[in-house]
Amino acid sequence: MENKSDLQKDTEILTHFGENYATQFGAVTPPIYMNSLHVVPKEHLYDPKPVPFIYGRISNPTADLFERKIAALERAEKALSFASGMAAISSCVLANVGHGDHIVAVDFAYGPTREFIKDDLPKFGIENTFVSGKTVSDFANAIRPNTKLFYLESPATGIFYLQDLRAIAELAKKHNIVTIIDNSWATPIYQKPLTFGIDISLHTASKYIGGHSDVIAGVAAGSAAMMEKVQHVRTNYGGILGPMEAWLCIRGLRTLAVRIKAHGEAALEIATRLSKHPAVCRVYYPGLPDFPQQELVKSQLMGFTGLLSFSLHGGSEQAKAVASRLKWFNLGPSWGGFESMVNLLEGEDGNHVVRVHIGFEDVETLWADLKDSLDKEMI
Repeated sequence: MENKSDLQKDTEILTHFGENYATQFGAVTPPIYMNSLHVVPKEHLYDPKPVPFIYGRISNPTADLFERKIAALERAEKALSFASGMAAISSCVLANVGHGDHIVAVDFAYGPTREFIKDDLPKFGIENTFVSGKTVSDFANAIRPNTKLFYLESPATGIFYLQDLRAIAELAKKHNIVTIIDNSWATPIYQKPLTFGIDISLHTASKYIGGHSDVIAGVAAGSAAMMEKVQHVRTNYGGILGPMEAWLCIRGLRTLAVRIKAHGEAALEIATRLSKHPAVCRVYYPGLPDFPQQELVKSQLMGFTGLLSFSLHGGSEQAKAVASRLKWFNLGPSWGGFESMVNLLEGEDGNHVVRVHIGFEDVETLWADLKDSLDKEMI
């Protein structure tokens, strides 16, 4: 076996894995298969299963290439792409729970995920419990006889605390509970949850994987058996990713490693300066040396990306004032693209935190913008 680092392997996957220039007429960029239907050889008239592509709601060659690259990055047997991150999340959840089952999920999961679990699934008789997830005992104490799923997000949205993926996976396996993690913040480059025992790692590919704020997409990876269950839901609910969007995600993968490295370096510089500003109460960023859970940070994360939050001594009103004055950070609910963004989220104490995504603008320009707004709170 070749002795290559994870980054070496991942770089090769991002650039060349799964591509065949011979079948692409020498094109360095793979084609977009913009078709809904594939003709089937007559010998498969009564058994079309061996044919990989039949109908666009089931599979597509462009989406298939994207999926194979993600599976390789996640060290998974199989991956599936979806029309959005929420399509990936809902499909993976619905493939593993049904009427009478119970889900344990982390408190600070992505907002629409919380709504789906808390408000939508109870209509189908699926119960839920939300926990902080900072300790394994949070999950252990929430287990019921009908618990079928642990839903994780590590680092968690807004405050970026981590869950102990190895210990939670071990606990889940003892109780025959499926584990799903939203791995969007770390990407498959900086965190590989399946190697810790997690069953499904999923992403909103609209964020770092797409990387250019021009595609809505989702993707999930796991064992072949698990993904077969998920594919059944995707096929019946119609949530597959379109070929053009899949092509854009493949394009995004080309530069994923270099982009998140640049995002992370700039974010660490901004986070460090924010932590020293007198108006700032706390900075939430796993890359800071004083971030809690340092042992987990070192054992689970291989790098840091561009999303972070900070709280103000003056609470929500001060957070709103600081965010409203920013000029280089546009207000918006998403992140992961080339541009810097700001949003307000509810923090641990009920007050708002200012969440910023550090894009590719000059670091000094971004810091001057933040400092100017923060300084006004000191007058």
